[in-house]
Amino acid sequence: MSNSSSSISQFLLLAFADTRELQLLHFCLFLGIYLAALLGNGLIIITIACDHRLHTPMYFFLLNLSVLDLGCISTTVPKSMANSLWDTRAISYTGCVGQLFLFTFLFSTEYCLLTVMAYDCYVAICHPLHYGTLLGSRACVHMAAAAWASGFLNAVLHTANTFSLPLCHGNAVDQFFCEIPQILKLSCSDAYLRETGFILFNVCLDFGCFVFIVVSYVQIFRAVLRIPSQQGRHKAFSTCLPHLAVVSLFLISAVFANVKSPSISSLLLDLVVAFLYSVVPPAVNPFIYSMRNQELKDAMWKLRTRCL
Repeated sequence: MSNSSSSISQFLLLAFADTRELQLLHFCLFLGIYLAALLGNGLIIITIACDHRLHTPMYFFLLNLSVLDLGCISTTVPKSMANSLWDTRAISYTGCVGQLFLFTFLFSTEYCLLTVMAYDCYVAICHPLHYGTLLGSRACVHMAAAAWASGFLNAVLHTANTFSLPLCHGNAVDQFFCEIPQILKLSCSDAYLRETGFILFNVCLDFGCFVFIVVSYVQIFRAVLRIPSQQGRHKAFSTCLPHLAVVSLFLISAVFANVKSPSISSLLLDLVVAFLYSVVPPAVNPFIYSMRNQELKDAMWKLRTRCL
């Protein structure tokens, strides 16, 4: 690590507002979003863990997704809230490394898991007779473990490579959390090509996963359209379309944030894109994936009455 990098003891994150009133408004807005994410994902985790009838592959993956969503939003939002509340922009060097590692780890794992969930839906609708064979308990554990391991390896490689680069352009990060593209902006102009190559390789892998998801849903829709019951078709479509919408928002905004041209970059645009892929999915996923699920809502109601 270069002298310029080792001399940095802290980074300065992007402030949402300059005036005290707007800082408190930002704090309250993020607090509401964070509490909604905690409540929604927490309810899903507790309900699935406590109700043995929900110990199926679909809910097993949903539980993993809720854990990841809680981790993702807890990695970025509380620090941004604290900075607004205490009128500061600082994050320690170690804190920035940890934040970047955890967010990359959880974010990568979540995308792998979303791909697995698309496969689960595909098998359930297109090959229901083979569902128990293809998605047994051991297979589900292996697929979830592979997703977590892939995310961890990806985070280790990106974090180690990003912070091994010499930083020549100060310590002001143009984002409300430590993000790889923004750290790269601080590196020397001739030193970031290696990490850029890693990012482009990741984008190709992400695009491959997205193609797999799209192809899976094309097959799902073809199977659903052959269902004679209109109610059955509506139920299947209402389950699949929100998942595909969230995956699209999740991937497109993340890819845009990492590979967009510097000529179209601006603080406001970068902030909006980061908000879309780092804050919105963890907050809305519980409602999209679960609150439309009558079986899960019934289980939540029974848990509530049992606790009262």
